[in-house]
Amino acid sequence: MSLARIIEAILFGGRWLTVPIYLAMLGLLAVVVGYFLYEFANTLPALATMSESAVVIFTLTLIDLSLTANLIVLVIFSGYENFVRRVGLTPQDSRPEWMGKIDFAELKLKLLGSITVIAAVDLLRSYLEIDGETDRNLMWKVVIVSVFGLLSLLFALTDWITDNAHKS
Repeated sequence: MSLARIIEAILFGGRWLTVPIYLAMLGLLAVVVGYFLYEFANTLPALATMSESAVVIFTLTLIDLSLTANLIVLVIFSGYENFVRRVGLTPQDSRPEWMGKIDFAELKLKLLGSITVIAAVDLLRSYLEIDGETDRNLMWKVVIVSVFGLLSLLFALTDWITDNAHKS
């Protein structure tokens, strides 16, 4: 075996070094789920006495946590399948539609889109709790949502241009 083949085999095998990161992200997912259940269990008894805006804020908090959990799952599976190996444990018909079909460009767009939505939900929650927010904090939250939205649009546009250039 040549030196080049040995180096290539080591480099190719090096992709497995990312597996502990994906496993740690499962731990992070468990933390998010635990926090979701904690928030739900602690707020549920007081639900009958809560104001409408407090119920909406509670709902937005849970939606934010579920979006974050979905984002973690997306990164774990698409990252593993794109960079380590294809998941072959489940029958093909039980796999989610997106699994195995998200390439790096699509993952990038989905990540930016998810982060934008999470930031927008946080911004909406801030508007509902306007008394506790400074104008400066609100302004920065609007800027952050706008920048992530613009980045998503620019990445989608560059991917569209690249795809059309490759087709012609």
